[in-house]
Amino acid sequence: MSETKPARVPPRWVVRSAWAVHRGIYRGSGGRLGLSRPRGNKYGLLRLTTTGRRTGRERGVIVAYLLDGPRYTTLAMNGWGEPEPAWWLNLKAHPEARIDLGGGPQPIRARAASGDERVRLWELWSTVDKNLDGYAALRSRETAVVVFEPL
Repeated sequence: MSETKPARVPPRWVVRSAWAVHRGIYRGSGGRLGLSRPRGNKYGLLRLTTTGRRTGRERGVIVAYLLDGPRYTTLAMNGWGEPEPAWWLNLKAHPEARIDLGGGPQPIRARAASGDERVRLWELWSTVDKNLDGYAALRSRETAVVVFEPL
């Protein structure tokens, strides 16, 4: 049985700056750069558009994903910080949303995986990041594994 190494996460300002640069590249290229499909042992990046839980306005974010058959999965982590990501709170309030993989928007319905499905999908994500459990241990709550089901 292998032991989980203590996780080291960059300071919050580094994480936020990196994502701001990524969003800038995506916007500056008109959506031509910044999204990718999973390849080998690497996750892909998609654009998720949710409805704001308070404002009702559209909110966009780029998230990592893996494929699970026809479904897309992601982790509801906020740079491994304590608070839940706003996009996940928005999806809990309004589960119908859109994803874009670079070929135009696709409508989806989001839900949290539970039970055996969550365990299986967590293992899938663990193949991409061997220290996933170490990062998850930085949070006091369980990290949701989110499933996007195409509509």
